[in-house]
Amino acid sequence: MHYEIEANELKELLDSGEPVVLVDVREPWEHEIVRLPDSRHIPMYELGRRVDKIDRDRLHVLYCHHGVRSLHAVLALAERGFENVRSLRGGIDLWAAEVDPEMPRY
Repeated sequence: MHYEIEANELKELLDSGEPVVLVDVREPWEHEIVRLPDSRHIPMYELGRRVDKIDRDRLHVLYCHHGVRSLHAVLALAERGFENVRSLRGGIDLWAAEVDPEMPRY
């Protein structure tokens, strides 16, 4: 299974209208600073108990600051049988650099 998605690939999916659920797994303070539009906030420490909120039929793209935490979260979900989850490679930081240079970086 391919666990990561590139920023430009995600942008193309979003622009095409594909039903993608964005999930921010960062800490609440990080989510307050900057986030992708229309993303859900499920911090890493809550993911295990909120796993029932993830629709197995829809693509969920998880992201964090640099893509490490979100990749760990995707791997944990994959161990639980989720196949339609990806981590944004490079996180919101690389998204800002490659897709949305107007986005604040922290």
